[in-house]
Amino acid sequence: MIKKSILENGIRVITERIPYASSVSIGIWVANGSRHERRELNGVAHFIEHLLFKGTERRSALDIAREIDSVGGVLNAFTSREYVCYYAKVLDKFLPNAVDLLTDIFLHSTFDPEEIEKERRVVLQEINMMEDTPDDLIHDIFHQQFWMGHPLGMSILGDAESVGGLTRDAIVGYKEHMYRGDDIIVSAAGNLTHEELVSLVEQHLHVLPSGSGRVETALPVYERRLEIAEKDLEQVHVCLGLKGVQQNAPERYDAFILNTILGGSMSSRLFQEVREKSGLAYSVYSYLASHADAGSLVVYAGASPENSEELLDILLRELRRFKEEPVTLCQLDAARDQLKGNLLLSLESSDNRMSRLAKNEIYFGAPLLLTDIMAGFDAVSSQSIQALANNILDNSALTLVMLGRVNPSQFVPAQINV
Repeated sequence: MIKKSILENGIRVITERIPYASSVSIGIWVANGSRHERRELNGVAHFIEHLLFKGTERRSALDIAREIDSVGGVLNAFTSREYVCYYAKVLDKFLPNAVDLLTDIFLHSTFDPEEIEKERRVVLQEINMMEDTPDDLIHDIFHQQFWMGHPLGMSILGDAESVGGLTRDAIVGYKEHMYRGDDIIVSAAGNLTHEELVSLVEQHLHVLPSGSGRVETALPVYERRLEIAEKDLEQVHVCLGLKGVQQNAPERYDAFILNTILGGSMSSRLFQEVREKSGLAYSVYSYLASHADAGSLVVYAGASPENSEELLDILLRELRRFKEEPVTLCQLDAARDQLKGNLLLSLESSDNRMSRLAKNEIYFGAPLLLTDIMAGFDAVSSQSIQALANNILDNSALTLVMLGRVNPSQFVPAQINV
């Protein structure tokens, strides 16, 4: 059963009790991410995520690590374009310990200048590591190109210049301004009671101010772009993207199924055509990147330079098929069953349930019933997928990024169409 309470300062506490579970997963979510940063502060949300584990008034970084290890738990965090999450997973009897630890780092991190400089070097190495990993780097370049001129295009990590310029005052000031009650969600799933968690959260987080620090950004604009990034690599990495759907779009179920058929699994069209039949690539897949107000459908593959032209032809052809011909009932049913199965299997994990609670609150303002989700998948038809394809597979919004030893003369921009 899912329950929700709102504290006096606006913090939302949402729980799902799983009485047969032996664990509890709890997360403190802040509905601010990299898209809410000023450009000169790009990377600050991710930097703060790192710094909160570097010591508080009561605990050193080592104390924090030892405390979660001593109960066999997990403590971690992640940053996205629209939120940051600090979470723990522990045995149910250690829930008070987890709340105490999470709220301590959330409220009382010291931001010691020496630790800031140490962690700055760590984050810069993380940026360098991505630069040295082309199959990660290309996605960052793609998003910069696809959302060019919009905050969604900024890197979650930031870059060497922006991270290098973050002062302690700027970091602390950003946290104080952005970590406010109306933008904070505490979600938990497992063998717990809602009332116990509300009491624990209120005891610790009542000191946070109410209100919101988030500044809403303008709607992004879709444009056509071709970017060739030359780099001495063994492969040419390709990212091809078009319009997607926003998180709460009514057509999201059609988009999920379209993506699954396109490149969401080993039985998908792209995997079968590019890898199994043609042997052109080891890695090929597609994904949806959906946000509060926009989204993208992205295809990725990597091939040898001499095969990159053939690879691109196949990617474009498989996208074009969705506009030109309805998917078969067999493909539709298989994709529908795959997505339903993935969802049901994910519900066996308390941390997945905890994440679903928070994300549904961020994007829908309420939990999504499992019956409604299944009904959404059941309502998808071959005709509705084709209608969506003809809407989002728009050449005026097509972005192509190629990274590696690319011969630009091989690719005529006017001929790159779906």
